[in-house]
Amino acid sequence: MFCATLQYMSRSLHVRLDDSSVAALSVIRNDGLSDSEAVRTALRESAARRRARASIVAEVRRLAADEQDREEMRIIREQMAELAPAGPAD
Repeated sequence: MFCATLQYMSRSLHVRLDDSSVAALSVIRNDGLSDSEAVRTALRESAARRRARASIVAEVRRLAADEQDREEMRIIREQMAELAPAGPAD
């Protein structure tokens, strides 16, 4: 019989925090997290925000390159301008 125990070895990271980073860590730790848990949480949240931002940027670029969509939006803007009430007379 062969038995093996596999264990994930986590990576250790040592950092020096400036004053604003210490304050930010304190905010995250207010939820009762340890320093390590707070840093892991902050990293995951930051990565999620960056992925979301990258996704939005990619969508904006795709839409900006879509000539048919841009033309449709131009027509809609013109139609909306025609429906808008007249401004005050100068």
